[in-house]
Amino acid sequence: METRNLTVKQVSYCLFLSIFVIFSFQAHFSEAETHYREFVIQAKPVKRLCRTHNTITVNGQFPGPTLEVRDGDTLVIKAVNNARYNVTLHWHGIRQLRNPWADGPDRVTQCPIRPGRSYTYRFTIENQEGTLWWHAHSRWLRATVYGALIIHPKLGSPYPFPMPRTEIPILLGEWWDRNPMDVLRIADFTGAAPNISDAYTINGQPGDLYRCSKQETVRFPVGSGETILLRVINSALNQELFFGVANHILTVVAVDAAYTKPFTTSVIMIAPGQTTDVLLTADQTPGQYYMAARAYNSANAPFDNTTTTAILEYKTAPCNAKKGKQSTPIFPRLPGFNDTNSAIAFTSRLRSPSKVKVPLQIDENLFFTVGLGLINCTNPNSPRCQGPNGTRFAASINNMSFVLPKRNSLMQAYYQGQPGIFTTDFPPVPPVKFDYTGNVSRGLWQPVKSTKLYKLKFGAKVQIVLQDTSIVTVEDHPMHLHGYHFAVIGSGFGNFNPQTDPARFNLIDPPYRNTIGTPPGGWVAIRFEADNPGIWLMHCHLDSHLNWGLGMAFLVENGVGKLQSVQPPPLDLPRC
Repeated sequence: METRNLTVKQVSYCLFLSIFVIFSFQAHFSEAETHYREFVIQAKPVKRLCRTHNTITVNGQFPGPTLEVRDGDTLVIKAVNNARYNVTLHWHGIRQLRNPWADGPDRVTQCPIRPGRSYTYRFTIENQEGTLWWHAHSRWLRATVYGALIIHPKLGSPYPFPMPRTEIPILLGEWWDRNPMDVLRIADFTGAAPNISDAYTINGQPGDLYRCSKQETVRFPVGSGETILLRVINSALNQELFFGVANHILTVVAVDAAYTKPFTTSVIMIAPGQTTDVLLTADQTPGQYYMAARAYNSANAPFDNTTTTAILEYKTAPCNAKKGKQSTPIFPRLPGFNDTNSAIAFTSRLRSPSKVKVPLQIDENLFFTVGLGLINCTNPNSPRCQGPNGTRFAASINNMSFVLPKRNSLMQAYYQGQPGIFTTDFPPVPPVKFDYTGNVSRGLWQPVKSTKLYKLKFGAKVQIVLQDTSIVTVEDHPMHLHGYHFAVIGSGFGNFNPQTDPARFNLIDPPYRNTIGTPPGGWVAIRFEADNPGIWLMHCHLDSHLNWGLGMAFLVENGVGKLQSVQPPPLDLPRC
């Protein structure tokens, strides 16, 4: 009898436990939401620097709408192209697991959305939280088509730092006093470098230091003692930037939607494509304080040497009684434009909060030289050869200057089995070994134009050393890998030494990123596991360099079964 009662109790307990697990499982997923949005890409009059331009915007906004979601949420975003250019949208930093069809780079994972057409991006956030962003990924439309993508933790999951009173997206951008697409078109024709921008912007506004801009300068009111979270995004097309807030200390807590060991600084360096989350406490004398951004220029090349500002404004700041106006804001101390030491000092302090799982046994050990080049012309004096000494600018990885296909996208061609669009013989090392940061022979300055991919088996453990070169000029190239985040395990100046440099690798708590710069005249090493099948672009996030060919793509093969294979393409995927 006792045995029977015990059995009944066990069955009842198991039944109760099963019901509890089922309801807990349902409750967990009931928290996740599906966000339906429509993004209408259209031209709209936008006035900056005293002039009005017919600017490509999203839903009439510049910058575009901010997306706020939670980890686990799904986004369904219908992109309607009412502009006169082909367009695609990229969700920068979203891993898009098994779903390259939603990634967005033109001619890589999709054909463009043509004028008058639409395409719906569908993707789910999986185990990601923090600050990312979205932007056009076709030609130079990214100059004005971009916005913040903020991923909050799941309900009940707190931040790993003190809860801020408010959160403010800070989108740093560039503005041309002309149509950016025309700037690119002229550069494409002449082969010369494109004209530099006329202003930098914070949330779309240049700020007090530019003509006709003071009235629209962005202001952020704060209360004394409040802690705010600044979600800083470098949306600029071609320029790395220093950013700071006068008299205020910034506590860095995350980069590229990955938390970091907190550390304090007065200035951050942020490259196009990167995001940096900082806490700021309003602990100064009530008043007005400029937040400002200006160029970090690591190359021997022209750049926009202006400064954009916004105002951090204490709600209890006194007014200037005599003039009836508020006093002039205090200006932050920012490094000089060529202060590489300050840039490296900032990035070298980034660490993951705790020990992370870094691949230790490497299956694919890749060495990529990245940098500029020049294409020789048969008629150096022609209008189409206006680069240095009658050449045309180019850029490459391992001397391969990436050419996007015209007949189809890479991913569609691969999925459909269409031959002749690409090859899979991208070189794992430079075809010719040379002194990468020394005096390079002019015979090595001209790259080969090609559409080559590098094939990876599913699950392969990958290490890539990205080596800057001194061809044309050394430069900090911010390299972005789609579909992945990676551990940044080491960096240094000069040529990478495979015998001695790996001894200095950080395999304990390296930071995770989706975009990382090569130190000018130096190298950076990253590792990741190829656990996301599909074709994924890797490229310099200086868009003029991508246009010149500084990119390549990985073809990550399917693994075993449905959960390790690319999902079928959506029915409305655009066709070339």
